[in-house]
Amino acid sequence: MPIFKIQHITKYLYDRNVHESVNEIKIFSYQDNSQEVLQHDLFITGSPEVFTYTDYWSNKTGVFNLLPPHTELIVDSRLVVRTIAAAVSAINFDAHFNEMESEVSENLKLIELSKPDAILSKNAIETIIQSIKEAEPSVAIVVQNCCEYIFKHFQYIKGITTIETTVDEILDKQAGVCQDFAHVMLQVLRTLKVPSRYVSGYICPNKNGLRGEGATHAWVEAWIPSYGWAGIDPTNNVWVTNSHVKLAVGRNFNDCSPVKGTFKGAARQNLSVFVSVGYEDGGMFEEINNVLVADEEEVPVQISAQMVPQ
Repeated sequence: MPIFKIQHITKYLYDRNVHESVNEIKIFSYQDNSQEVLQHDLFITGSPEVFTYTDYWSNKTGVFNLLPPHTELIVDSRLVVRTIAAAVSAINFDAHFNEMESEVSENLKLIELSKPDAILSKNAIETIIQSIKEAEPSVAIVVQNCCEYIFKHFQYIKGITTIETTVDEILDKQAGVCQDFAHVMLQVLRTLKVPSRYVSGYICPNKNGLRGEGATHAWVEAWIPSYGWAGIDPTNNVWVTNSHVKLAVGRNFNDCSPVKGTFKGAARQNLSVFVSVGYEDGGMFEEINNVLVADEEEVPVQISAQMVPQ
C-alpha cells in the first residue's frame, strides 16, 4: 500500500487586473475504497472560503470567489494519499453481457454511461469492435481487448491534440495522449452498451517507464457484472494498480476538470500547471506545462487547468 505526496499547482497570470473570479475545483481525492487520504492542504490566492459539495458523479467539488482585483490566481493542492486498490485477480472475468444487462436496466446512471456520443466515424468504431469481440464474450475480456487495441494501434504523441479535440479527430489522427485514448475507449465500450466513465487523476510509478507518470493522467472505468467499477488504462495497456490516484469521474473530461471558472475583465492570461509526486523511497518526479490563453474582449473564460492530460 504505497503512499504518495502530490503537489498540484495551477497558476494563472494576467497582464492587467481582473476581478470577480468564480471557480470550480475538483482536486480532492475521490472517495472510494481504493485510496485513503492521509492529509490534504489547499492554498488559494487571497485565501477565499471554499464551499464544498458532492456533485452528480459523487466527486467532491469546491467552489470559491475571488472578488478583489488581482493579476494572478494560484491554486496549490498538497495531497498525501495511500492507495489500496484491489488486485486485478478480483475482477470477474467470467461474467457475460447478459448478466450486465440485468444489472444496468434499473440503474439510471449506468444507463446514462452506456450511451455513446453522436459521432461521424461510426465505421471506425465498428472496425474496432469487430477486432475485440470474443466468440463467447466476457465483459472484462472485451474491455481488456479494447484497451490493448488502442494501445497497439494509436500512437502516443504529445502536443497534437487539445482538450477540445473530438473523438472523430482522434480516430482520424490515430494518435494523441491519455485523454484522447480514454475518450476513444469510452466510445467503443458505450457502443457495446458497457457502462464506462472517464477518470482524472495521477499515475505515480517510480521509474517504471509508464507513459504519463508523475503528471495529470486519465483512464477509464468499466462496469463489470458481479464486481462493479474496474479501472483500466489504455495509455499503458494495464488494469489500474496502486500507482493510480483518482481525483474525479464523469462522462468525459468536462465533468472532471481540476480547475475551471470565469472572471470579469479584458486580459491576456498565461496558465501553467505544475505537478510534483514524491515517493516513499525519497524519489521525486516533477513536471510543468505552460499554455498561453488567447485574448478575449469582455469576459474571458478560464480554460480547464488540466490542459491535456499526459
